[in-house]
Amino acid sequence: MFGKFSFKGGVHPPHNKNATSGLPIETLPPPPRVVIPLSQHIGAPAQVAVKRGDPVKIGQVLGESGGFVSAPVHASVSGKVSSLGEFPHPLGRQVLAVEIENDGKDETVEFKAVGPSWRETAPGDLIKTVQSAGIVGMGGASFPTHVKLSPPGNKKIDTVIINGAECEPYLTADHRLLLEKTPEILTGAFILKKILGAQKVFIAIEDNKPDAIAAVAKLIADPQFSELQCARLRTKYPQGGEKQLINAITGRQVPSGGLPMDVGCVVQNAGTAYAVWDAVINGTPLYQRVVTVTGPCVASPKNLLVRIGTPVSALLACCGADMEKAKKVVSGGPMMGLAQSDIEAPVIKSTSGILVLDKTMPAIQANDCIRCGSCVKACPIHLVPSHIAKLVDCGKDDLAAQWDVLDCMECGSCAYVCPARINLVHFMKLGKFRLAAQKAAQKKN
Repeated sequence: MFGKFSFKGGVHPPHNKNATSGLPIETLPPPPRVVIPLSQHIGAPAQVAVKRGDPVKIGQVLGESGGFVSAPVHASVSGKVSSLGEFPHPLGRQVLAVEIENDGKDETVEFKAVGPSWRETAPGDLIKTVQSAGIVGMGGASFPTHVKLSPPGNKKIDTVIINGAECEPYLTADHRLLLEKTPEILTGAFILKKILGAQKVFIAIEDNKPDAIAAVAKLIADPQFSELQCARLRTKYPQGGEKQLINAITGRQVPSGGLPMDVGCVVQNAGTAYAVWDAVINGTPLYQRVVTVTGPCVASPKNLLVRIGTPVSALLACCGADMEKAKKVVSGGPMMGLAQSDIEAPVIKSTSGILVLDKTMPAIQANDCIRCGSCVKACPIHLVPSHIAKLVDCGKDDLAAQWDVLDCMECGSCAYVCPARINLVHFMKLGKFRLAAQKAAQKKN
């Protein structure tokens, strides 16, 4: 057990986790209809592999990988494909999705597992298993896991970090998984270690989860898990950012524009480690996940095991959300989550929580920057958010790029501490969007 690790910068928003941190995971019954988007990950959308009227079973491939940086998607219920078309997505746009009418039979395809022989299985074959299971980062980034597990030959990975920080307020899905599926997550960590040929594996948990730390510490005292190490993190937001975790635990600094593999590290979410275990040991593709449903407007907050494609409205109904009182429904946490315009949007692989708030704040503030430097002190990437925001506001995107706007992780720490209430994250996102559009136009020309 290590002492408390941390990083420079960050903020301390109220945790607001008590409503669900002590509640075991419950299974939400599958809905009569699911809508499964073909884009649930960073990279190319999956390519549709079924047609209207096709019968499907749980685990059947609905969309095949659209490229290397892509992931397949699978049916989460058995039934019939009722339509293929554009449906609301949690990211706020319409995307191609497969709609399935649930027949209630819960029939599954035959899952092909590696099983206990994974220790003797070649890393490449394990990666193929992870890829075919459609596993992506489940902490919110949704980066295809097999890509992270396939670093270039010149990038030697010596350290794997299992991210159990869950620093976003309100969310407790990973916390409960660490408590209820500890052996499975640790075995998943071993599988990741074997695939990458790493020497060290850290299970990183914030110190506001002492029961999870104790559960992991108890197991790593067992000789079969003795190669793992538990890293206790100082509670601070955004401690769960992979660059912050790497810096806190190893002291290494991921270079500007670089990736964790550039400093010999790979970070995987605790939920992702569990999904890897389930895919390798049981052959189960990623068709369900744990979601925290909570907030001031929720009568019965819960941690729910939910089928992918379940409408958010079903989760809200299960937990007794008062939608007359609700002012905003957020997918994710309050710091980095996205407000939902349509509660019929489905749960996807990266949906870690549904938060129902009874208050809102204006999206735009007209107060002037007072040059206090609070945003600079809070930024975990060591940027100057106030100056970058001014550059973007003036349309000087190229200068904003020189001030490293592309390194911004959009954590919201700067906006949280800004006394002028400037929506700094808005300007960061806008600058990055315009730079990406500019790059795409140049590539096209």
